[in-house]
Amino acid sequence: MNKWIFYIALFLLTLIFSVNSTAYDNDLWARLIAGMGVIDGGHVLTQDFLSYTPVHTWWDHEWGAGVIFYAFLKYLGPFSLIILQAVMLFSIFFTISKILKTKSYSIVFFFFALMSVMPTLNNPIRCHLFSFLLFTVFIYILEKARNGSLKLLILIPFITLLWGNIHGGVISGLGLLVLYTIGEFLNKKPFKFYIYTLVISFSTLFINPWGIDYVKFLLMANTMPRPYIIEWWGIFSKFHLYKYIAFKLFIIFSILTETVFIYKTYKKYSLKEFWRNIDKTKYIILLATLYLAIIHLKLIPFFAICATCFIYDDFYKLIENFKFPTWKDKLIYAIIFVVSALNFVIKDFSIPVGISKYPIKEVEFIKINNIKGKLLTNFGYGSYASYKLYPNNTIFMDGRYEEVYPDYMVPILKEFFLNTNPQYIMDNFKPDVMIIEHKYPIYEALKQNKDWIAAYKGKNFTVFLPTEYKGKTFKQPTEDILYYKNTLFDTDIKF
Repeated sequence: MNKWIFYIALFLLTLIFSVNSTAYDNDLWARLIAGMGVIDGGHVLTQDFLSYTPVHTWWDHEWGAGVIFYAFLKYLGPFSLIILQAVMLFSIFFTISKILKTKSYSIVFFFFALMSVMPTLNNPIRCHLFSFLLFTVFIYILEKARNGSLKLLILIPFITLLWGNIHGGVISGLGLLVLYTIGEFLNKKPFKFYIYTLVISFSTLFINPWGIDYVKFLLMANTMPRPYIIEWWGIFSKFHLYKYIAFKLFIIFSILTETVFIYKTYKKYSLKEFWRNIDKTKYIILLATLYLAIIHLKLIPFFAICATCFIYDDFYKLIENFKFPTWKDKLIYAIIFVVSALNFVIKDFSIPVGISKYPIKEVEFIKINNIKGKLLTNFGYGSYASYKLYPNNTIFMDGRYEEVYPDYMVPILKEFFLNTNPQYIMDNFKPDVMIIEHKYPIYEALKQNKDWIAAYKGKNFTVFLPTEYKGKTFKQPTEDILYYKNTLFDTDIKF
C-alpha cells in the first residue's frame, strides 16, 4: 500500500510541475515541422526550407522526437504534450526506484531531486527528456547486468538504435557504457560484455536517414563549444552564479552524504583494502556526471539521476538508526495530496501561451497585415516565427543552430543585437521585417534609424519595418488571450 501511495504522490508532483509551465520550448516548433514532414509528407526532412540565409544539410538529430510530438499534437491535441512531459518525468523516477536496493521509498528525497532540476525542464516538452529517460533505463539494465543478469545487455543495442533516431543525447548512453567498462575493470569484475555491447550499440548509430555522415555530425555536435548558448554555460559562471540554488544544494548534499558514507564504511580498512572494496564504477559515474553538470547547465539532470540512483541507498544506510515519528510520512503525503487537490481545483488548466516570453502578438501583427518577406528575429524565436508565418516569411535563423546553419551565423547575429556590428547583416542579409527584443542595444539604435519605423510595439518586442511603410494604417492584433490559445498551433505549412 505504501508503495502505491508513493507512486501516486510522485506522479502528482510531476503532473503539477508540467501543467504549471508557462511557455513551450523555443525549438518545439521546428520539431513539429520535422514531425509534420514525416507524418504528413511521408519523408524525413533533410534540407531546410525555412531560412533566407545560407544553410547546409539539415542534420536533424531530434527528428524522431519531432515525429512523436507531432503525432501527439495531431491525434490527441495540444494538452497531450503536457501530459507526455509528466509521464516521461514520472517514468524517469519510477525507473530510478527500481534501481534502488532499498525498497523503502522516501518521497522527500525524490522531491528534492526533482525540484533541483526543474528549472532546466520548465518547458513542455523538450526533446532531451527522451535522453534523460533512456539514460536512466541504461543504468537500470547495466545495474542488473552487474548483479548477474547479463542477458539484459542484449536490449541496449536496440534501445540505442531507437535513441539515436530520437535525440542526439544517445552519446550519453554510449558514454555510460564506457564508464561501466572502466569501472568494472578497476573493480576487477567481468567487463568484456560491456565492450561488446558498446561496439554493437555504436554500430546501430549508422542506421539513420543520413548514414555515416550523421554519425560524424553527432560526434561533432556533442563535442563542439557553444559559447553563445546560455544553457550550455557552467552553473558557476557569472551569469548563473546566483541561480539554480536548489541544484547547488543538491550537489552539496550529495557530496556530504558520500563523504560521510565512505568515512563510516571504509575507515576500518587500510588504503589498499579501501581501494579493493570501494565501488569504482559508482564513483566514476558520479564524478563524470557531476563534472558535466558543473560545466554545462543543460546536463545537470544526468547528475541528479545518477545521484538518486547511487546515493539514495547510502543516505538511508546512514540514517537507518534514527527514529523518526511514525506520522512523518503520513503528514508529507497528506500535504502533497492536499496541495495537488487545491492546484487542480483552483487552476484553470489550458495550454500555455507564454505571451510575455514569445513575440505572440508581434507575429500575429505581421500575419494579419500580410507583411511578406525576409524576417529577422533572435534565433530563439525563429522556430516559432517559421511555424506561424511560413511561406509568407522566411527567417534569418532559429535554434537548430549546428543542425542547419554555418558556424558564423550565431556570432554575427549576436553582434547585430548587441549593436557592435549591425551593418554586416544589413549589407549581406538585409531583412524586410524585424522583431526586436527591447532589452538589446540594437532596439534603441533602430528607434533612431531613419531607415526603419516601429510599426508595432508590444510589451517586450517591437516590429520594425522599412520607412516605405510610414503612414500606413495597420490592423492591430487582438488582446483576447483565448484567441492565441485556440490558434497557437495553427500553421500554413503543408506537405
